[in-house]
Amino acid sequence: QVLLVESGGGLVQAGGSLRLSCAASGRTFSSYVMGWFRQAPGKEREFVARISSLGRSTYYTDSVKGRFTISRDNAKSTLYLQMNSLKPEDTAVYYCAAAQRLSSNTNDYSTWGQGTQVTVSS
Repeated sequence: QVLLVESGGGLVQAGGSLRLSCAASGRTFSSYVMGWFRQAPGKEREFVARISSLGRSTYYTDSVKGRFTISRDNAKSTLYLQMNSLKPEDTAVYYCAAAQRLSSNTNDYSTWGQGTQVTVSS
């Protein structure tokens, strides 16, 4: 399995933007479906976005549709999440993860990063 390390989290004001990165090590990054998930205090981990292995298909949860963009650069073995128009309810620890097939279910993702904190103030 690949090793995943997130970066780019931080504290921003509502309406601001942030870009998260997920650097992958290993030889098979391009074979994995990649996803972003988040977990807010006291809540279950939830799906945010996923992207197919070649980047041809993307899907987002309704709450971030139109504000977040998932992308990947297989040549650099890196996954991204561009977050615009951030809201306080976006505050959470964000995780990147790898799966064998397209899925929005946490159970289908076999490898996870350590997470990066995103805090949006009002």
